[in-house]
Order: sequence, then structure tokens, then C-alpha cells
Amino acid sequence: MRYVLGIDVSTTATKAVLFDAAGTVAAVGSTHYDFATPRPLWSEQDPGLWWDGAARSIEIALQTAGAGGPDVAAVGLTGQMHGLVLLDAAGEVLRPAILWNDQRTAGECDQIRTAVGRERLISITGNDALTGFTAPKILWVRNHEPDVFARVATVLLPKDYVRVKLTGERATDRAGASGTILFDLAARDWSPSLLDLLDLDRDLFPPTFEGPAVTGTVTRAAAAATGLRAGTPVVAGGGDQAANGVGLGVVDPGTLALSLGTSGVVFAATDRPRIDSDGRLHAFCHAVPERWHLMGVMLSAAGSLRWFRDVAAAHLDYSQLDEAAVAVPAGSDGLFFLPYLSGERTPHPDPHARGAFVGLTVRHGTGHLVRAVMEGVAYGLRDGLELIKASGAGGVDEIRASGGGTRSRLWCQVLADTLGGVVRIPSTSEGAAQGAAMLAAIGAGWFDDARTAASTWVQLDTVATPGPDAARYEAGYGVYRELYPALRPFFPPLD
Repeated sequence: MRYVLGIDVSTTATKAVLFDAAGTVAAVGSTHYDFATPRPLWSEQDPGLWWDGAARSIEIALQTAGAGGPDVAAVGLTGQMHGLVLLDAAGEVLRPAILWNDQRTAGECDQIRTAVGRERLISITGNDALTGFTAPKILWVRNHEPDVFARVATVLLPKDYVRVKLTGERATDRAGASGTILFDLAARDWSPSLLDLLDLDRDLFPPTFEGPAVTGTVTRAAAAATGLRAGTPVVAGGGDQAANGVGLGVVDPGTLALSLGTSGVVFAATDRPRIDSDGRLHAFCHAVPERWHLMGVMLSAAGSLRWFRDVAAAHLDYSQLDEAAVAVPAGSDGLFFLPYLSGERTPHPDPHARGAFVGLTVRHGTGHLVRAVMEGVAYGLRDGLELIKASGAGGVDEIRASGGGTRSRLWCQVLADTLGGVVRIPSTSEGAAQGAAMLAAIGAGWFDDARTAASTWVQLDTVATPGPDAARYEAGYGVYRELYPALRPFFPPLD
């Protein structure tokens, strides 16, 4: 058996990636689709799109590699977290899935805090109740669609619907399940006390497994639909951020995974549950046994630069923006940017937060504005890193960065100077799918554990080390931290 398969069920596409024993990408299949916004703040998707996308993408990957089902040793799953899939007793979907970016559940978040108590909720789950999580979505269906809720037999996460279609088994991984905020973080399983306080039946929720554990095998029907071999093991896998951490080799404390995509994420593995008592960081189980992780999320990272280009510099491509910013000194001649274009999550869980340029003068040109955006995002990511350090998780010497923003070597240098660590870039962009495939390789017996798998599979290039501008960014960060508190009183009236 030459390959393992990683399947990534994202919001806009399902991707199937074949990896060989050396961790080299052998083939990629990808099927794109859309999601629906039937009302303001709502975000929904037909789960059938994920399965159709998975089946088609697996076929494409196998055909591209010139492989057959017998060549695949095991399958790993990853994908979007926090979404809500509801099945009836016959396994049929009861309503469109409510996605991670749906914002309808503010009232249900308050309901959870009232029923459980905010401090107790954070102490058990590692998180406050936020609209993106799964638990408030469940309560919303119960509150607003009681006829649907009365027929619910199983609650699943998006990638676990694909698991059901592949194996017929209802199961989930512990990294993804901890993102429901119905999980006891320390016990690594569903919390009986939370389910009782929220009057939710334990039988609605599937059994949970560590990421490399086999949860079932490919059925004959799924084999016919995909080209895989019936009987192929399917491991638990992990939510997209945890799987990306595995794919980057961030499985032990001391190394940071950083995602510089539309949103921004700083992700640190921990050897025990560590919780920010104010709920400003997310604390989840990792996709590998006996590991947890802390995660800071900013809502507009590389998305901030895309916004700037679209509204103010559409005649320039990103390489030209980069060239303009390189000509500007560190600190952008006193110009600061607050990257709160979509509200914020970490460290300010504030939907009213707004973006701002502060310090504009007539001497500032396009290059200053671009560099200020890059620096503001780096400062925002440092906010998350400072919370991770304060949790007791320790310092970070190496930053393993991924996402579209890392194509800019200037931005990588700004990150190294601002965060105080060496920035290294993986040789493949298939982070989450690679992590799922690594978990599958462990489940297939190719490796003993994630650390061993990472030592073979994860290839990194060093692109930036902290340089002489680090001191300037240290001073700039002190100014940046004062801007949100100063402007916060003005944000709500702007809605």
C-alpha cells in the first residue's frame, strides 16, 4: 500500500490529497461549492455537498496518481469546525448544516452562560460561549425549530458526516468535539454536567476517539462511490486547526503554528489543559493523545491586506504592494493600523470593534499604508502569543507559518521581529490535509506517533529571523496595545 489519504472538508471545497510514505504529495483532487446565507447573519450548507465533493475528489486524486483503492492504506479526515449537522434515526439529514461563521445564536450564548455560569463553563470547556460554537446552534434549533429537534437522533460535525457516508459509523475526534463547548477538556470526553445543565441527551452525541484511532472502515457502497477499497481503515482525524498543527509538526510545547490567511491564528501545543480564565484564548484538545492546544484567533489578517488592495490599490498586484512597503522603514513613520475590520476574537472578543488607521499625515503614501497593515496584523497576532505565554505554556522559539500572507517575505520578517522567533515555512501548502494523512499513517502503523511522523514528513525552510528592527517593533507594540482601549467607547455607536 503506497499511499495514505487526507480529506479536508472546508467551507468552500472538499479536497482529497494522496501522500506517499515519504510525505510527498502524490495527487490532489478538489471539488468546490458554495454556502447559503438565507437571512442576515445566517450561514448554512447542504451536507450532501461535502459527500459528493469527497467522492469526486477521491476519484480525481486516485486517477491523477494512477492508483487504485488497494494502494491506499488508510484515510484521515479533517475540516471546518463547530458546524452543526443533525441526523434522524435513519441517518437522514434533517436540515441544512449551520456553519462555524453563522451569527444567529447570541441569545443562546446568553442562555448557556445563565444555565452553566460563565466561569464554570470556561473552567470545564476552556472557552466562553461564542456564536461560532456548536452548542448554541443546538439550542437555537431546539428553541426555534422544535419539530426538527424532536426528530434528532445524532449530532455531528461536518467532517463526521463524511465519515458516516464512508463507514456507516457515527464517531468524532476529540479535537473537533472539544470545539462544541460541550466537552470536558481535562477528561477529553463529553461533559455529563454540561449536558445535564443544558438538558441535552448524551445519546445524541457520538463516541469520541483520539486522532490516530481507527473509527471504522470503508463500506462497499462508499467504495463504489469513491474508488477506495472496501475495508480501508478511516481514522478519527481532527478539526482543521488541530490537523494543521499536526501537519506542521506542532505537537509539543515550544513551537508555534501561525496561519496568515483571511483570518489569523496562533496555535501552541500544550502538555496539559491550560485555560485563559477570561476566555480570550480558545483551549481545545489536540488531535494527538495527551496533548492539548491554545489558539488565538483574529478575524481579519491577510484579509486586511486584501481589503486595502481592493478599495485603495486595485491597480496594483500584491508583489507591487510588497515593493512599496519594503521602501518604508519599520514602524511606518508613526502610522498604525488596527485590523478589526470584522470585529475581533482574540484578545478582544468584541463584535463592535472596528478597524482604523491612526497617525496619518501628508507624508504617508501607499507603501506606508501597506506596511502599517502588515505591522498591525503582526501586533494583533502578538496579542494572542502574549496570552499563550501568560497561560504558562512557555515561550516560543520557532514559528511555523502557513497561509497566503506568507508569500510576502517582508511580512514574514515583520512577524519574526514582532513575535521574537524564527519564521519557517513548510514545503507543502496542504497543512490540514497533511495532518489528517499523518494521523492516518499512524493508524495504519507506518509511524508510532505524531512526533515520529513529523520528523519524516515535515520539511521546513527558514525565511526570517529576528533582526535589528525587533526593538522598534517592541516599542511600537506598546503603542498598539493602548489604541483599542482608547477607541473602544466609540465603536458601538458606529454600528
